[in-house]
Amino acid sequence: MLVDSLIPRLRELFTLTYFQAGLVQFAFFGAYFVLSVPASYLLTKIGYKRGIILGLATMATGCLLFYPAASYRVFGIFMLAYFVLAGGMTILQVAANPYVAVLGSESSASSRLNLSQAFNSLGTAIAPAVGALFLLSDKVLNSGSIEALSEVEKTSYYASEASAVQMPFLGLAAFIGAIAIVFLVVQLPKLIENNHTGTYLEAMKNKGLRLGVMGIFFYVGAEVAIGSYLVNYFLELNVIESIRNSDALMGVANTVATVFSRSLEGADDKALLGIFVICYWSGAMIGRFIGAGVMKYIQPAKVLVFFSGLAIASIVISMSSTGLVAMWSILAVGLFNSIMFPTIFTLSIDGIGDLKPKASGLLCTAIVGGAIIPPLYGLLTDFVGFQVAYLLVIACYGYILYFASTKINAKLS
Repeated sequence: MLVDSLIPRLRELFTLTYFQAGLVQFAFFGAYFVLSVPASYLLTKIGYKRGIILGLATMATGCLLFYPAASYRVFGIFMLAYFVLAGGMTILQVAANPYVAVLGSESSASSRLNLSQAFNSLGTAIAPAVGALFLLSDKVLNSGSIEALSEVEKTSYYASEASAVQMPFLGLAAFIGAIAIVFLVVQLPKLIENNHTGTYLEAMKNKGLRLGVMGIFFYVGAEVAIGSYLVNYFLELNVIESIRNSDALMGVANTVATVFSRSLEGADDKALLGIFVICYWSGAMIGRFIGAGVMKYIQPAKVLVFFSGLAIASIVISMSSTGLVAMWSILAVGLFNSIMFPTIFTLSIDGIGDLKPKASGLLCTAIVGGAIIPPLYGLLTDFVGFQVAYLLVIACYGYILYFASTKINAKLS
């Protein structure tokens, strides 16, 4: 995601610790905690279609806020922009996920949501390359280095820095706005529109939903904790020379750069490393396409057990190795993350009937895990280093494995 790409840039620009850098994700994912329940309530009033349009419009507004944030170089405005962008994504998630789930039978809901999330992951997979080539490619100066510049050099540097951040987000705002216009004119099937039945308390009486809320919390927290610090982790692994000495890896990196009409010649090391973050997020896209097909034949909970186990195994390999082995094993976690969110979501609302909008709001509230786990992981990293801090992430995937196991047992009983 572009959010992840901005973290190493903001860390250098404002001289942040890893814990402070993790607070960027707190601002982003905190919006899910604050707005998910109000969004689900709003959904029962305005319906799915208007909810989707409102979410897209809010996202576009958040993207536009990055323009003044970059111009004035104020950390607080960056945080506001993140919050508004995430607020739009919250509304969109609350509206879109249950809508896809109820478009057909409950037995195939996991397969449908995995398929829809796979297309969503296409943008997530492309974003790291955009971030690496547009946000991380130039040298970022800290406050001390900036003070050493002449006034003319400062003006030129500030303008260059602002443009590097502004242009990608202006383009994203225009793209999201175009999608919102499309939804304004298309006709969507009306499914449980304006549903006023049930309460959040009734929804939370469902044990499967309660366990699922925690599952979403730990999944998003783990996924974001890994993704947020990948560039910094690769820098610590000191893999840059291994990549530069590999014709195959440099060929991949240069090809990606060429696609976006950019060059890696003279680019900062973070730009080259950031390109490989695309493997983490594109793994999620590929896995969801695969998962959508597999779940037509294999119980979704069993697939979730298998994938969460492989995620834990990959992290253990990265913790106990060095160099490119550690790099590729942690990137592989993206593939195993793929089916987790949509599968946990649909397993959690299985059999909950007309309470789905309320359940969706509660599940999306749990996305706040992305605000809590990354700063905790960053704090651990400050004290014990990246690889030991991964024990926190392993614990998160351990809970997901437990959640999936309860669903398998429920089917057997």
